[in-house]
Amino acid sequence: MTQYAIATDLNRCVGCLACSVACKEINSVAVGNFWNKTLRIGPNPKEEGGNWPDVDLYFMTISCQHCADPECVKVCPTEASTKKPDGTVQIDKAKCIGCQFCVMSCPYGVRYLNAEERVVEKCTLCEQKIASGATGDDALPQCVTQCGGMARWFGDLDKGLEGFKGARGETMGEFCEPWTDGDVYTLPDAGNHPSYRYVLRRMKWQS
Repeated sequence: MTQYAIATDLNRCVGCLACSVACKEINSVAVGNFWNKTLRIGPNPKEEGGNWPDVDLYFMTISCQHCADPECVKVCPTEASTKKPDGTVQIDKAKCIGCQFCVMSCPYGVRYLNAEERVVEKCTLCEQKIASGATGDDALPQCVTQCGGMARWFGDLDKGLEGFKGARGETMGEFCEPWTDGDVYTLPDAGNHPSYRYVLRRMKWQS
């Protein structure tokens, strides 16, 4: 099986928003809408009663999680939302009737109705690039290519995070600070099994 996903090293993310901007540019996402949002988590005290500067602060990007068992696909009455063999969840705009059942069912609020086209949109994981058979930067989602902090990595989750590729050609296992299984997180699982992974060391995970 294949399950394409993005892994984000939260200890490396500086919240520059380059991934959000690059996503909007390459996918022509309208002003006011986002396929990829960057959230600031914190500052939160490291311990109860703690105070500045003894705090945790990190940035986390939120987009479609290309879930293993996506609820949005189950509720779509026209089969416009589908799970592809590469593990991504895609929308066929020709079949979408704009009912927004998928928008309401998504636990992460990452789908929205394009008011002009009357169809639902979301992150495609840059399917136009990763499905092309290209190599190098051309085979990476744009948010990964444009990540100056080398925080975002792309690969097949079924083959392990260590092999995920970054913008400069290295793998996550080669480039990033070592991590343990206890440092790897997902967004809350509502039974949909989100595929994206977040690596956070030495700080308290806030979801």
